[in-house]
Order: sequence, then structure tokens, then C-alpha cells
Amino acid sequence: MSDLPTPAPRSFLSAISGFKSGDDSPREFLERCVKTIEDQDAAIGAFVTTNFDAARQAADESGLRWKSGSQLSAIDGMPVGIKDIMETHDMGTEQGSDLFIGWKGGRDSAAAAGLREAGAVLIGKTVTTEFASTHPGKTRNPWDLERTPGGSSSGSAASVAAGMVPAALGTQVIGSILRPAGYCGVYGFKPSFGGINRGGSFDGFSQSSSGVLAATLAEAWCVGREISTRVGGDPGYLGIVGPMEPPAAVKPRRIAMLETAGWEVATDDAKQALMSARETLQSGGIEIADRTSDDAIAAAEDAIADAMTISMSINAWEGRWPLNTYARDMDRSKLSDQAQSRLAQADGMSQEEYQRLHAERIRIREVYENLAGAFDLCVSLTAPGAAPKGLDWTGDPLFVVPGSLLGIPTISLPLLTAEDDMPLGLQLLGYMEKDAELFASAAGILPLLA
Repeated sequence: MSDLPTPAPRSFLSAISGFKSGDDSPREFLERCVKTIEDQDAAIGAFVTTNFDAARQAADESGLRWKSGSQLSAIDGMPVGIKDIMETHDMGTEQGSDLFIGWKGGRDSAAAAGLREAGAVLIGKTVTTEFASTHPGKTRNPWDLERTPGGSSSGSAASVAAGMVPAALGTQVIGSILRPAGYCGVYGFKPSFGGINRGGSFDGFSQSSSGVLAATLAEAWCVGREISTRVGGDPGYLGIVGPMEPPAAVKPRRIAMLETAGWEVATDDAKQALMSARETLQSGGIEIADRTSDDAIAAAEDAIADAMTISMSINAWEGRWPLNTYARDMDRSKLSDQAQSRLAQADGMSQEEYQRLHAERIRIREVYENLAGAFDLCVSLTAPGAAPKGLDWTGDPLFVVPGSLLGIPTISLPLLTAEDDMPLGLQLLGYMEKDAELFASAAGILPLLA
């Protein structure tokens, strides 16, 4: 277990009243974050690099705006970590790869630019697995340094859990936001596909989304929404839409519980945690159905049963470039065995195989969408159990990969515990481009389970 203090996520929004009254300031808030990083990050390893000088200057400028009532947004002055596959003009972008140590693009990614325009303070780059895929980085779980924090947004989840920053950006193509959020006991938000502009972020896969890991549900919404209102979504997508403030709570009427393929490998503790949550929600007046009581849910379960294999195959084909050029034009020996294995899989695929996978994904999405008329949202787990011990694996993504395959918004609520009282997330799954509605339901559920 960890000798560090019990992880305590640090909320920025709760400090705003102090900024307005003069009892606190963005600079003082930043210094509390910096001290936590200095005290704990040698053990946790959440950051690749930090830029405290620039952060202090940005925080001072934010303080002047709050003092004069001219703040740029609700996150003006918020310290934020940036996953190290997203470019920042003042820090390197190494992608968790030995090939890119010290590499700088000299520009901001769209998400980083949106944060700066909102007045946020970019404090540092957080550790990612190699190319945001399977090969782990150095980060440890703040709850237990012998356990993985999950991946690929490893440093983002750990930094928020430890109170180093109120929020950090992550990305997810398989399970890279929700799984680490669940393992580290923080809020995770993967928007609908296309919700946050991925320009300047090295994650061009057709299932990948940039998202937020945060100390509170409100902060997860505000960070994503403030970015999207400035830089939009991916080309061809509107981006996250809805109110600038967190959506008002709406208690769901009907919820579908999804077991997913993860149920077969889930621990008894994890299963019991989900069933207890189900009983509590039902006691609160919410109707909950599952595959045994509803044919549409059974059809959806059957449709997503092979989500992992389909998604990994789609990603392999789409990731052939740039892996093939890294292997051919750079130093192949600096690619992990996992990366070379993915390249070998891609080299063995054909465009016709990818076409079939693409068609199957469309079919699966249509089946899932049939739930929208009858159920406000779906619930599941974020992982089969607590974060595994050891740092050579980031954990099983079976529970969260369906949300990536479907392209829908998903949220992890840090409300459950599993083995050894370790955190486990309750996963909420919504419907495409209904992100605000999912947040309203999440806010309606929180009082019942908190």
C-alpha cells in the first residue's frame, strides 16, 4: 500500500467564492497544487514534465481577472494536466515513446489552445502509455503504489486522484479514460465521438475521443464544455453542446443494466458493488431492467459481446501508419514488443477485412440505439475489479470498450469499491451527441449513491 496521504481530489470550482471575495486566489490555489506535486510525484510519477514558471504567470494573470470581475470562464485559473500525446507549445510531446524523447512541435493542440483561451493554467504533461496504447508508463496508483493506475491516461488519472490538479485531459480509444478514472477514484468523461477537437493530438483513430478526468462531476463538464465552445469538435462534428454550467440534475426514470463481456471475469466484490448500487437506485424510485427482463437489452448485450476483438482489429488497421514508418524510417528497436505486434497484425489485414469490421460496427450501433426510446441511460462497471497489482499491465478494458465502439458519451462515477477497499467506477453510458443529458442523469443519480 501507499505511504502517501490518502488520495484527496482537489476541486477548483469550490474555491471560486474565495477568488471573488479575495480570501483566496488562483496563484494560491496553484501553489497548493505545486506543493502536492513536489511532495508526491517522485513516488507516483504522474508527470513527464512541468512548467511551473509559466503556470505561475498564467495564475497571476487570472487573479487580476477574478479581482476585476472579468474572468474568462468558470475554469479561469484552473491548473490542468495535459496528456502527453497532445501538443503544447511550451512543453515537449513524447507520446510515452523512446522515439520521441525531447520532441517539441512548437504549437498548441486544439484542446490546449482552448484551455488557454478559457484562462486555464497548463501546469504540465501527464504520463501516457506508449502511443496511448498498451505498453505502460512509469505512473503508480496513488491508492496503492504497487498497483497500476490504469491506462492509457495513467498520469492524468493519478494526478487528479492525488490532488495535484483538479482536472487533466485524457484520451480513449478502448478504455483509456474510464478505466483509469475508476481505478484511481476520480470522475471520468469520454464525450461522444468528435466532442473535443483532436487537432494536434496523436490519436487519430475512428473510435478515439479526447476527454476529461476531474475531481468532481461539475469540473468534468466545465472543462470539456469550455474547450469545445472555443475550438469545437472534430471536423464535421459540432462538439460538446449544452449549457456552459453543469446540466441540472434529472433523476432517470428507467435504466438498463449492462453486464458486457466483462461480467464473466468480474470479481465477486465488483459484481456485488454493482448489484448493491442497483438496489439503491431501485429503492430511490428508478426502474432498472437487464437482459433477463428486456429483449432490447438482450439484443444490445449480444451485439457488444465481441466489442474488444472488433475494436482492437479496427485500431490495428488504422494504426498501421505511423507504426510502419516508425519501424522503417526510425529506430525499430525503440518500439515496444506490443507496438511491433500491432504492426504485424495490421500488415496481415486487408482493406476488405476493415470494411467488414466497419459495417459490423454500424450494425452494433444501430442495435444499441434501440435502447434510447425506452431507457434514459445504461449502467455497468468500469473494470472487472480493483486495479491489478503490478505495473506491467494497465488492467482489463472489457467493461468500457463497448462505449468506445459505440461512439457514445460515457462517464465514470467514483462511487464503488472492490477488493481491499480500492476504488471502482460506476459506468454510465448515454446516447450519441446526448452528452448533456447523460450529465443531467449522472447528477440525478449522485445523491442516491453518494
